[in-house]
Amino acid sequence: MSESTNALGAFLRARRELVTPAQAGIPDVGVRRVPGLRREEVAMLAGISADYYLRLERGRDRRPSVQVLESIARVLQLDDDHVAHLLTLVAELPRHRRRRPRTQTPPAGALKLLDSLAQPAFIEDRHFDILAANAMATALSPRLAVGGNQLRDLFVDPAEQALHVEWEGVTECFVANLRQAVGTDVDDPRFIELTGELSLASPRFRELWARHEVRGQRGTPLRFDHPQVGEMTLNRERLTINGTDGLMLVVYHPDAASADAQKLALLASAALPTASRDRDVASAPSTTTRGAAL
Repeated sequence: MSESTNALGAFLRARRELVTPAQAGIPDVGVRRVPGLRREEVAMLAGISADYYLRLERGRDRRPSVQVLESIARVLQLDDDHVAHLLTLVAELPRHRRRRPRTQTPPAGALKLLDSLAQPAFIEDRHFDILAANAMATALSPRLAVGGNQLRDLFVDPAEQALHVEWEGVTECFVANLRQAVGTDVDDPRFIELTGELSLASPRFRELWARHEVRGQRGTPLRFDHPQVGEMTLNRERLTINGTDGLMLVVYHPDAASADAQKLALLASAALPTASRDRDVASAPSTTTRGAAL
């Protein structure tokens, strides 16, 4: 049974294998075929029968009580994000899901706000596809451009990997957030396409995806090693765009009056004049038009 048809079982199995006997407070005896706890150990610690827990993992019982799930979550040492995700895996789902559009168009107001920001900023969907970006975003990384995908670039593009000083932690965060954003909608074509591509291309992605980590992205500082200005730390904020299906406005900003702010200003001085000249040329009237007006 695949993950798409037994999401609960896949999640329980992955999280069970991440908890060691020592972490669970029980002796480590016998030879273990897989890391982590055995099914019967989880059942014992959760106060349920081993047969019932086996049925849960194999997808034969998809309607456990909240009390049972909370007991299992305690044994598997799940945090609030993981518990919330676990509960969605057994929620009643509509028989016919609304087909999501392949791409969305950001609202006009959000695009105007994006263009007005002096900091690097862009609009992303729940798959980390970039739908709009300002000039400072592409100055920070040329890959933060319309049509790009941050997740793909993080795992397969060496230049993007080099940009992130704490690359391993960043990849963990992005994969965990993808799990949360998609939830039970694992038959989403874009989700299937992206995870399939990265599973083939990146051992690191396969490792993280198999762990079933679930975590929301929150405001956090990120360290960059930029080829033009060197290392700097920027705060990342993700703001929900109302009236859309999961679109986010992402803004990177430095602490005020910091060395990082000076480096970002230096990057802006190098990048924005070129962007301004391009806009001026595009908006300037042609020679023919000026001649006709004279």
